[in-house]
Amino acid sequence: MYSRALLSLVVASLSAPALADTVWMKNGDRLTGTIKVFDGGKLLLETKYGGSIALDWKQVKTLESDQQLLVKQDAYTGEHAKSLQPAEEGKVTLANGEAPKTVELASIEQILKPKPVVEDLVWKGRIDAALDYKRAEKDTDNYDIGFKTTARHGRWRHTAEGEYNRDTQNDVTTNDNWSAEYALDRFITDKWFWQGRFDYKRDHVEDLQRQRTVGTGPGYQFWDDELGAFSLGSLLNRTDYQYRDGGKDDFYSVALKWDYNRYLIGKRFEFFTNGELGKPLGSVADYSLDAELGLRYKLTDWASLNVKAEKNVISGTQDSDLDKTRYTAGFGVSW
Repeated sequence: MYSRALLSLVVASLSAPALADTVWMKNGDRLTGTIKVFDGGKLLLETKYGGSIALDWKQVKTLESDQQLLVKQDAYTGEHAKSLQPAEEGKVTLANGEAPKTVELASIEQILKPKPVVEDLVWKGRIDAALDYKRAEKDTDNYDIGFKTTARHGRWRHTAEGEYNRDTQNDVTTNDNWSAEYALDRFITDKWFWQGRFDYKRDHVEDLQRQRTVGTGPGYQFWDDELGAFSLGSLLNRTDYQYRDGGKDDFYSVALKWDYNRYLIGKRFEFFTNGELGKPLGSVADYSLDAELGLRYKLTDWASLNVKAEKNVISGTQDSDLDKTRYTAGFGVSW
């Protein structure tokens, strides 16, 4: 009898439906899946029938989840809810044992899974690689590897990125350079932020060997959600140039910086462009441009194919101008 009862219990537990989060919409729809994150006015629900669905938060009536979630009603503090329980329209109940708390949906700024150390940490990034080997009358080897990662908690956002490029033809190096950049943003409001950044570039082929830039200035985040992001920043920079013949230039400049990406066709494609257009305050150069534009095709949730074009121009320098265009196609991973 005991064995039979135990077997019946196991079978019943295996046949029971898996727990799922539920979102009720104002138009009467009822959606089930797994709540991944709410940020930037979009609630991302992972479903078996439609993949990742971004829901407009203003159209959500109420919701339910058995996950432990961090619910933030401002940029600094959040409540660690053991579960979310449905409430009347426009509200949700944060269940924490004996002291449940019902809050307005409109008062919630973020919902995310808590991290072990920094609970409200949102970390994302990518690595793209393009490799091309040709063995013919002219042997060519081309490498292009780049990464970008962003971590945000509270009012702070950290961004680090870098790239390495190398081209050879018949054992002659025609392109060999790398760059690295770190930027720290402090959000003053939900949209306005102040940025400080450091950028370093090293070239082993061109006459302009080294570029070092330190800058600071305000920026505006138009949006940053599961469907993409767009920000503009204006910077006052201090830049140092070092040339292969030993010459040096240092100057101040003003610059416009942009960062845009947008997911298309059910997040299958991603269009992106970023860069910086600068104008030196003096006669060192006429202008500088460092930009890229491209398209990614997602193979899985983490893997993608990409094509992109890069443009690097420094016009009107005292020693030598720089004008380089590069096209690449490759493979990338993201998280």
